[in-house]
Order: sequence, then structure tokens, then C-alpha cells
Amino acid sequence: MLSKRIYIIGAGEAGQIIARQIKGKEVIGEVVAYLDDDRKKIGKHINNIPILGPIDDIVRLLEKSPSDEALIAIPSASHERLRMLYQQLELAGFRRIRIVPTSSQIIGNGVHLALTREINPQDLLGRNPVHIDLQPSLRYLRGKRVLITGAGGSIGSVLAGQLLYAGLSRLYLLGHGENSIYEVDRELRLLQSEKIGEKTMIVPIIGELQDRHFVHHIMRKIGVDAVFHTAAHKHVSLTEANPLAAIKNNVMVTRYLVDAAQEFKVEHFTLFSTDKAARPTSIYGATKRLAEDITLSNNGVVVRFGNVLGSRGSIMPLFQRQIENGGPVTITDPQAKRFFMTIPEATALVIHISSFASGGQLYILEMGEQLSVQEIAEQIIRFYGYTPSRQIQIKYIGLRSGEKRIESLLGEGEHVEHTPYQGIQQVVRTPIDPALLATHIQKLEKLCSIRAESADYPSHTAIRQILQEYSSSLEDVDPTSAINLES
Repeated sequence: MLSKRIYIIGAGEAGQIIARQIKGKEVIGEVVAYLDDDRKKIGKHINNIPILGPIDDIVRLLEKSPSDEALIAIPSASHERLRMLYQQLELAGFRRIRIVPTSSQIIGNGVHLALTREINPQDLLGRNPVHIDLQPSLRYLRGKRVLITGAGGSIGSVLAGQLLYAGLSRLYLLGHGENSIYEVDRELRLLQSEKIGEKTMIVPIIGELQDRHFVHHIMRKIGVDAVFHTAAHKHVSLTEANPLAAIKNNVMVTRYLVDAAQEFKVEHFTLFSTDKAARPTSIYGATKRLAEDITLSNNGVVVRFGNVLGSRGSIMPLFQRQIENGGPVTITDPQAKRFFMTIPEATALVIHISSFASGGQLYILEMGEQLSVQEIAEQIIRFYGYTPSRQIQIKYIGLRSGEKRIESLLGEGEHVEHTPYQGIQQVVRTPIDPALLATHIQKLEKLCSIRAESADYPSHTAIRQILQEYSSSLEDVDPTSAINLES
């Protein structure tokens, strides 16, 4: 049986590291050549592997078999450069194209074969991410016990991977989804087996954060030093249709965690928030605004940012599935725009903030210009080799209840102050009214305690009215319209 042939794009340090690692695992395949545009390198050899180029010329001349693979090993490549390389390799007939992490995703000397993955649309979209040297930011966590809520989610799992480099004594992965926690636990242990990151004891925990007693029991038992709270219900349309579930998961869970953090002297509490909490027009945004205020009023840190590319439930996987099914690709409105950044960039910036924030502070991540959702859809369609509106149709389905045409990172009475840190701004806002916050938390807690068989079980209208008292920007809609989840 012939060994799979691998062409490494980029003959620099990253490419050479990957080539050595592949050589040590012959079952993976054989590196037959480097492809590079540097004329000083072209024609030379590195450990008997030839350097061919320029890339655009040579890829068309290669005699390839269906199993041949291209591996892009240029961590510093911009989105524009990656787009060009992808187009060249795809036109040359490579069916499998992998990529090493970009510079913004590498921690220390983190170039490793185990971290390579197949290239996907999010590598080619959006602005070029801010590069954060995470190792200095991680020092404050060395030897500490850290808890991630929602650790099985897209954001929580990436955050967990980055915290492998912190030298923690314990990393607790908390979630209520057995399969997702199993998967992130297994992936982290695989990385550890490849000597990636530092030695850390990983502890998976399956549990229900909506159970106040469970939260206090766990926080007392494990004695954590830092909490990264990523768990939340995040779908705008689903939370519109299920507002009580959103209150329980986004508001009450945050309260339980913050209360326990205060009681058990947790040093750092960081809430992951959303641009939907700025001038909230949806149930989701209103519940996250309350979660922000609960955290800030108890000396925690809040980081607010926009959409992340590739998270579960985001437009990226939705568009991919629609394209795989032959279309149409559905977007709400031709004028809709959103902030976008990659998950590794967002989580790295949050870690960086948590290393210097003193508590009771709200930060936003500089998301750059908002991107047209339609343009994103068209670029993803092209990534898969189709022509938008010809081979794959685009269908407008209209804004759903609570959705905005254009997002904002700042709410009423808020303005930003620049910080010394790239990509990070601090939000200055009107002080929280503790009495008003406490009153509404009590009202919402009472709703959550009413049993389903009771005649007083809260209606959508009653829930929305309480939220509107706290966030007047929340839209007043016919509650029956929110129950229809069809798109």
C-alpha cells in the first residue's frame, strides 16, 4: 500500500517542525516536498525534502493522486493570503487541505501536528485577528484551580484548550451535556498525551447549574480560584419562544454562581457576554444584560463581544449544512450586519482581560467593522465551489422577533475608554441601581419557582413585562408570534 503523500506549504520553521513530526509517525504519510514562494529557498533541500515553487506555478504541474494532501504551515498568513493559497490548492486538485494554527492561536511554541485541522470557511473570513501572547497573561493562574461552565460548548472547549498552557493544578469542566463534556475531556487528554501544554489534572463534572444547591455544593467542594462563566442559552429565536428557560439559565444560574463565588472567596469571576445585551431588543439580550449587572454588582468582570465564527448554532454551520443540502442559504435581511471574530481570538482576549481586571468592570472586544451577513453567505458558498444565486440560491426569511438589523456593542448611557491593551476597551456606564436589580431578580425568581401545574404559571407576556421594566429597549411583541419557531 502506497503511503499518503503530503505537500507542506511553507518551508519556514513551522513547516519544518511539522515535517519532523510526520517523519516520526510514518503511518500518517510521507512529506514529499515543501512548496514556497521564497526564491532564496526554491531548489534547495531540507533533510532531503525538496523545496519547490513558486506555489502558483508548481501546484499546476504536480502529478497528484486522490489521497495527496496539502498542509499549510504559515502561521503568520493573513486571511487574504490564506484565501489565495486555498484557491491555488483547490484548483490544483487537492481534495484535503489542512492548516496549522495561526499566530494568534499559537501559545508559546505550540506548532504541533496534533493541532492541525482541515481548513474551513472561518479561516478565510473576517478581519485579521489580534495577536495576543497568552503565556504572560496565563501566569496569574499558575497552580490555581479553574472552573469553566459550559465547558462542552464551542467557546468553553476552546478556552479549556488554551488553559492547558497555564500550569493549573486543576481544570474543572462543568456542563450538563454528558456527550459534550466527554468529547472535550477526551480531546484535552489527547493533547496532553502529545505533550501539548503543561501538566494539569482535568476533572469533568456533569451537573445542573439551575440547581442552586448543586452549585453551592460544587463550589464549596472544589474550592476554585477562578471561574469562567460561558454557559448560557444563546439562540435569539428559541429564547423568545422559551423566555422562562432563558431566565433560569442566563439570569438565575449567574446569580447562583456569583453568590457561591462570593461565599467561597473565589478570586476571579469572569462572565462571557454578548452584544445582544447592549440596548437589548430580545429576551436573550435582556437576560444577558441582567447577568452582566449581577456580575458587575458583585465585583466580577464582564466581557462583551459579538458573534464568533464557527460556534454551534451560529450562521457558519447553518450555512454549511444548507450548502451541503443544495441550498437555499437563508439570511434574515439583505441589510443585516454582524460583528464577527474567531473563537480562539475571543477567548484569548478574555483570558488577557481577566489577568489584569480588578473587578466590577465591563470590557468590550474591538470587533472591527460589521460584516454583511449576505456577503458572508456568498463567500462560504464560493468556498465550497459554487456560484451564489446560480448554483446555490439565497433566500430572505425576514428578521425574527427580537433580532436587530445591525448590532451595537454599546448601550444607552455607555461610552468607551481606551486601554493600553490592543483589541480591548473598557466601558464606562451609568451605575447599577442595586435596589432595582434586587427587585427584578426577586420577581424573576418567584416566576421560576411557580410549578407548571399551577394556574399561575407565568405567561410570555408576564415574563416580558418584568424584563421590560428593567430593559425598556426590549421589544413589545405579540407573544404568540414567538412560539412559532419555523424559519
